[in-house]
Amino acid sequence: MKKILNTSESYVDEALAGLCAAHSHIYHQPQPRLITRAKKTNTNKVGIVTGGGSGHLPVFTGYVGEGLLDAAAVGDVFASPSAELMADTIRAADNGQGVLLLYGNYGGDVMNFDMASETVDFENDIRCTTVLATDDIASAAVHEAEKRRGVAGMIYGFKLAGAKAEEGASLEEVTRIATSTMANTRTIGCALTSCVLPAVGHPTFDIGDNEMEMGMGIHGEPGIWRAALRSADDIAGEMFERLQDELQLKKGDVVSVLVNSLGATPLEELYILYQKIEQLIHAKGTRIVQPLVGRYATSMEMTGASLTLCKLDDELERLMNAPAHCAFWRV
Repeated sequence: MKKILNTSESYVDEALAGLCAAHSHIYHQPQPRLITRAKKTNTNKVGIVTGGGSGHLPVFTGYVGEGLLDAAAVGDVFASPSAELMADTIRAADNGQGVLLLYGNYGGDVMNFDMASETVDFENDIRCTTVLATDDIASAAVHEAEKRRGVAGMIYGFKLAGAKAEEGASLEEVTRIATSTMANTRTIGCALTSCVLPAVGHPTFDIGDNEMEMGMGIHGEPGIWRAALRSADDIAGEMFERLQDELQLKKGDVVSVLVNSLGATPLEELYILYQKIEQLIHAKGTRIVQPLVGRYATSMEMTGASLTLCKLDDELERLMNAPAHCAFWRV
């Protein structure tokens, strides 16, 4: 294992401390594993929180900020935060208008957030709603979509629900936007290498030097197929067609596109993928707004990329263009 760290035990806490030190105008750290906005600019809005394991920056904590999230709970690398920490996170985000819990569909996160919401309802009379990100099409079939994992597409939920909350919308309306966003968002990823968890010290899975895996999960969950590395155009084409099978983009539709590095893939390779994906989308007569290319949801130093498409109606497009500011995404 070659990593820039002091100890594996201090890895997460020191990374979060560094994040908050570097961007102290955006992030505040009331507890070591709890990140909130540095300053509340709207104290009469619905709160939005998320949470999950470390190792995925900018997800989760990076998207705390104006027009986005109010707070995030952080666990160990690839491990769920505790229910107690999640309850503290909900309390920190509450402005008296209720709190939306928006996070990925993983067993530990679901269990702990459910317990946390029950706790704050009983102890603090905080009303919570939940929307799960289930955008990873490789993790379950269409007829079992509720079992799908949440991956990079959840950031669209953060953005659009966050914009609606900033407008002063009710908890029901903010929840509606988050639900609509995730229902119209699909993601698929591919991995070329594994990654190393600091506490483990060796790759989470083995993959050949000339192999790739389509549909690999962000924790190394098995994908759809493994074979020899293919060309960028072939990879982009298959990823797009798999998402298109479900979204059915057509002339006049509007979509936002996210080409995301899983950690180690450089921008040059992401742009090679993007130029082909843009061609395929325009060939459908579909318009692209706010394309995103870069590291938005990672898996430590995994080499690979994911493609997310978020289909937008008029309301969602307006919210996509609303102001937002964090260290990793500014509109």
